[in-house]
Amino acid sequence: MGTIRFSSIDLSAGPASSNPSSSIPTTTSTSITETVNGSHEFKVDGYSLSKGMGIGKYVASDTFYIGGYAWAIYFYPDGKSSEDNASYVSLFIALASEGTDVRALFELTLMDQSGKERHKVHSHFGRALESGPYTLKYRGSMWGYKRFYKRTQLESSDFLKDDTLLIRCCVGVVKSHTEGPKTYTVALPPSNIGQHFGKLLESGKGTDVNFEVDGEIYASHKIVLAARSPVFRAQLFGPMKDQNTQCIKVEDMEAPVFKALIHFIYWDVLPDMEELFGLNSQWAATLMAQHLLAAADRYALERLRLLCEARLCEDVAINTVATTLALAEQHQCIQLKSACLKFIALPENLKAVMQTDGFEYLKESCPSVITELLQYVAKNGEHSAIACTHGNDNLDGDMSGRRVKQRIH
Repeated sequence: MGTIRFSSIDLSAGPASSNPSSSIPTTTSTSITETVNGSHEFKVDGYSLSKGMGIGKYVASDTFYIGGYAWAIYFYPDGKSSEDNASYVSLFIALASEGTDVRALFELTLMDQSGKERHKVHSHFGRALESGPYTLKYRGSMWGYKRFYKRTQLESSDFLKDDTLLIRCCVGVVKSHTEGPKTYTVALPPSNIGQHFGKLLESGKGTDVNFEVDGEIYASHKIVLAARSPVFRAQLFGPMKDQNTQCIKVEDMEAPVFKALIHFIYWDVLPDMEELFGLNSQWAATLMAQHLLAAADRYALERLRLLCEARLCEDVAINTVATTLALAEQHQCIQLKSACLKFIALPENLKAVMQTDGFEYLKESCPSVITELLQYVAKNGEHSAIACTHGNDNLDGDMSGRRVKQRIH
């Protein structure tokens, strides 16, 4: 969509002063020229029967509307011009409503029906036009090609399938308007819908479903959960929904994590870990973000998953990076995985990370990541050091490293 802008200045205040610091009252306006675009597909069924109808005779599409005007496609099976002796098919787009000097861009496409997408295209779009858009002077004015395609070639091509042709026409009607300065200034407050839903959760009013997590009970609103999570929607309203909504038991999740998950669903922001759970250490906050990322993936809360991924990218540390890397691998967090690999591969971090319990868990749960880690280390000139340790730790044999799953207290 092209846009042309001009500005006009009110000089009624008198000639400009040579003093650049003088203030001249100025008004502005902008002329905007753009196209209103649309398309129509026209199927010519029974092509072989339309041949021989005569030069200058056509089959026409239904009328369609784009940019406030009516249009129609005209297909000439025997051509439009007698001088071509029916050697070519002709194709045109015509203005079908009243109008004068209608300026527009056009595109006529004969669709390849083999799936190879080798379409026959004649287009104004996407290229410089020396004389500008085409102008249709009156109703019935046409744009197109008398020699659109040689008929013998058409009949042996992929454009013709089951005696049918498919034609697509795109029209971009040129429109212009002028915008003046805004005469109002309304300060718009930020959205507070999250605060409204958050207060609803805090009030406990209207709750109609309970969840039991590690012995804790959390009351919520089914409609809110269903609106935010497709997993909750299926669980609460789908054909396989839980019959007992008085108390749904949630397995394999800790109570603080579920509480943080519900907090996000209502408030649409990450909870303050210290305020909500009293977690005042970086390690505890990172651990919560790890568990919350897994929960977000489980309930298909993509925004929460990305927020957790961003938080963990910022908080990469020696004692948590290995478990974070395993999490990134398991939940397809590409940027988080890259950040962890780069951090571990640094010479000053490598040995310390390999001595953590989390690294043992990484080897056990995601052995393929060790290979990628070797590649990162090699880039930093430390390939020999980790290769030696890899052999000593017997990563390819029976592993006795214990699986570490830290809990949040």
